[in-house]
Order: sequence, then C-alpha cells, then structure tokens
Amino acid sequence: MSAGVVSRRACLVSLASGPAAWLSAPGTAHAGSQLEEPLIDSVRTALSSAVANQAPPEPDFPTTEARLAYLRWLGTMSDRLRRRKPEWQVRRDFLQTVWYESKRAGLDVSLVLGLIQVESAFRKFAVSSVGARGYMQVMPFWTRVIGDGDPGKLFHMQTNLRFGCVILRHYLERERGDLFLTLGRYNGSRGRAPYPDAVFAAQRNWLFTDTRAG
Repeated sequence: MSAGVVSRRACLVSLASGPAAWLSAPGTAHAGSQLEEPLIDSVRTALSSAVANQAPPEPDFPTTEARLAYLRWLGTMSDRLRRRKPEWQVRRDFLQTVWYESKRAGLDVSLVLGLIQVESAFRKFAVSSVGARGYMQVMPFWTRVIGDGDPGKLFHMQTNLRFGCVILRHYLERERGDLFLTLGRYNGSRGRAPYPDAVFAAQRNWLFTDTRAG
C-alpha cells in the first residue's frame, strides 16, 4: 500500500481507538467519505461562485496593527509547523493561504489547521482509500458539482484549501453552527464522536493568543 493511503478497515480501527490514535499517526490520511448530496440551484450557484473566485490569497489589513497581529500569528504558526514543512517559503505560502481561505469562509483558522492535521497530516498529495485528495481531503465529486470537473486541481494548494473551506462552511450552515455535527458531516461520520474529537484535539495545537494585542 502506498504512503498516504489507508484502508477502510484501518480507518475504522482508528475511529474506534479515539483521537489519540489519530494524532499519533502523522503519516496517514484519515479522510472519511463525504457524501454527494443533491444541492438546490441557489446553493450550487453560491458554492460554485465561491470556488471560482480566483483572487490571490494576499491578506488585506485595515490597519497597521492588524497587519502586525497577523505577522505575529504567522511567526508563531511557522515555528509550530517547521518540523512538517522545513522550507520557510513553502511554510509561509501554506499558512498565508490557510489564513486567507479560512477568513474568507468565516472559519476559525485554528479549526481548519486542526482539520488539516487530522485529514492529511499537512501532506499536499495525500490520497485516501476512498479517493479524497490533498490537504483537506476533498472528494473528487465536488469538482464536478461546484467546479470545472477537473479533480487533478485538488492537488493545487489554494484550490484544495478553497474547496475544503467552502465545503466546511456549507456544512456549518446546514448544521446551524453546530461544529460537532459539521465535522462529522465533513468526514462522512455525522453523529459519531471520534472524528470531531480528533479535530478538536488537534485544533489546540494551533490556537494563538496575541499577548501584544491592545
């Protein structure tokens, strides 16, 4: 079995073992199987528009202090991610894009980083046994439902992160803000605790308190 691919049996064993087992296996993709569900036209159009907007992920700050706060966050997260992504430029581009796409979708950046840790262990080319791809382990059917139909683009960093954040936001709205159910739906295990618990546990690695704020 190639690196980055986990069998359905192994995935179920990981689920049964709880969050600790998920977080202790950094080389494994733990994606579940997002379900393809019918979307009403207005939702499909909104999601397609959100994905198609190719604005570059360059943060825009209303004040100098806001920019400095972002740079402090970037420095802290860069230190934490160094072991997984040793090259500064790669690390910076990844974190900047995660920050941009998370904010764009109205999501907590630490939650998105925690989800990426659990889903792909920060591996750009991770592929699960059910075909989910990339950092946020997006199922290829999404490229047909709300994209241009090219699943190969899910290995492009910004495309993958944008799809993942847009889909997560869609599920959050469907679940009326309930993060537990949202994460379960994202993983295809709605109502079961192991996956949301694993993401919440991983999220703690990426929380940031700006001690210089104010």
